[in-house]
Amino acid sequence: MATRPAQHGILADEQAAKREQIVEMLKKAYWMEIETVMSYIANSINPDGVRAQEIIESLREDVQEELGHAQQFATRIKELYGVVPGSLEFSAEQTYLQPPEHATDVVHVIRGVIAAENGAIEHYNQIIEETEGVDPVTNDMVIAILHDEEGHRRLFEGFLREYEAEGLA
Repeated sequence: MATRPAQHGILADEQAAKREQIVEMLKKAYWMEIETVMSYIANSINPDGVRAQEIIESLREDVQEELGHAQQFATRIKELYGVVPGSLEFSAEQTYLQPPEHATDVVHVIRGVIAAENGAIEHYNQIIEETEGVDPVTNDMVIAILHDEEGHRRLFEGFLREYEAEGLA
């Protein structure tokens, strides 16, 4: 059975340039999630102290969710006829999520998570804008992922407010 190009939508031949642009945005999102997973693993293991436990537990849960997001982005890249990049294409950018100098500096971790979530939210809003009316599948997927990221940010903003109220931030 011969394959036939789509006549309409993002998979149509005349949408090739737009599809490639979306794929590049999805690749960036994929790398953002992969890098976040690496940093969340480190920051869910390195912190010390009683106050760190809630942050550690939250990050451990988030690792699985962020990894799931990366897998969703990878799958969509493939569906749009892109190639999911390999590790040699990775370039770290999240300096704010590096483990703190002191293992008890939980506020550094909290602020790093908020910065990471802000970056993801900004980029995912750009993808949503670019796919609106052009690629409803990607648009819906990214809206759902955006919802998760906004929830993560809100949780960590709450952690930060608690530390600030106690004079620890």
